[in-house]
Amino acid sequence: MRVTPSMIVALGALFFALGGSAVAVTQAVKPQARCQPGAVRGYVAVTGEPTKGIANIPDTFTSAKGLFAARFTCQGGAPQVRRVDRGVYEVRFPGNAARVAAISAPEAQPTGGYNGTAFRVNLWVPGRFDPVDTPFVVIAM
Repeated sequence: MRVTPSMIVALGALFFALGGSAVAVTQAVKPQARCQPGAVRGYVAVTGEPTKGIANIPDTFTSAKGLFAARFTCQGGAPQVRRVDRGVYEVRFPGNAARVAAISAPEAQPTGGYNGTAFRVNLWVPGRFDPVDTPFVVIAM
């Protein structure tokens, strides 16, 4: 392959184009500080113990690792969960100032919100208002 002046100019242009994009991206994308407004301040994926199911979560707050598929809080202690009633759970993030959350449940219609001390999660059979015990996720912001 023969190196021509036009090939050198094309390679130079490619080099500067890619280099300029990399500089622009590194300056524009800065990590967000932990626990800042708008950041994810905590999350839990509540599944219950694999051999017992989610309905066997105790009625007192617990942070037992076996009840969560994943959990995180940007400050404070480990996230905690308790079962209030069939299809009704509360999740709290000790030491975390989050008051807004997104709730998701792949097999249920979730509702809920912050009640002053914890995030209350209500799980319903889709299309009806029958409570159901099923795994869910809470993302606190």
